[in-house]
Amino acid sequence: MTRPPRSRYSGDPEEGGAPALDQADPEPLEDAVEDAVEHLLEEVGVETLPQPALQADDLRGRVAVVTGASSGIGRAVAIEFARRGVHVAFNFLDTGDEARAEAAEVSRLLRECEVQVFCQACDVRDHAQVNAFIGEATERLGGVHILVNNAGVGRDRALWRMTDQEWRTVLETNLYGTFYCTRAVAPYMRAQEWGKIVNVASVHGFRSEFGISNYAASKAAIISFTRASALELGSRNINVNAVAPGYIRTTRLTEGVPAEHLDRARELSALGRLGDPQDVAGVVLFLCSEAARHITGAVIPVDGGYRL
Repeated sequence: MTRPPRSRYSGDPEEGGAPALDQADPEPLEDAVEDAVEHLLEEVGVETLPQPALQADDLRGRVAVVTGASSGIGRAVAIEFARRGVHVAFNFLDTGDEARAEAAEVSRLLRECEVQVFCQACDVRDHAQVNAFIGEATERLGGVHILVNNAGVGRDRALWRMTDQEWRTVLETNLYGTFYCTRAVAPYMRAQEWGKIVNVASVHGFRSEFGISNYAASKAAIISFTRASALELGSRNINVNAVAPGYIRTTRLTEGVPAEHLDRARELSALGRLGDPQDVAGVVLFLCSEAARHITGAVIPVDGGYRL
């Protein structure tokens, strides 16, 4: 016996389908389609319209502290903040006329964006200097809402040849400095129940290379510190995250890297190129915006797919 053809809209109610329609049913096809659509909508429910993404312009009028901003990534971050109407305080390590000239040039560029600027020499390895710098910055600019722990150094050498001073300089600058600055701003951010902290780590905090045991150790510790401080400060609406750059051009940390190492880094990048300071600055800006308000304790690689 040949089974009669079924309608396109037929289904077994016991299997979750729409009720079967008899092809001879006099009900107009339009009504059947309308009923089926209503049936589906009842199952799916009403979906709210997507809200527009929050932009980094919501930071206008805030105050950001960026450590080590006279060059490289810190400089790019400070300038990007200023372009968005954020008042900027930054420090630099006073090693002579060249360092002071670089800091003065960054100050000039920031003021061209018509924001308030505070610049001071400060060695982040010295907690007394850090406390004084943060205290004066908040007094001059009217508070602190954002901290970017960018100050960092490298002293590369095979570990069996590395001196105590080379080990201490890197650990004290990169890790201790991050701790001292975070501790200094925490009371202000906790009191206002709002804050954004971004630590500049490194892909070498996940995987080291030859001759950078001090640097890799410091950056791995910063990653752990980021997660720990996010846990401790989160109850006061303070987001703590980190970026992990790969090889970035035009920074002091890559100036002494042999050309063949940089070429190798390009080959190991999925994108086939080195990064620019602006690539990191864009991610920092995002993490400080309200678009990232539900992100904390995260470490975002900015490495072009290095060693994927």
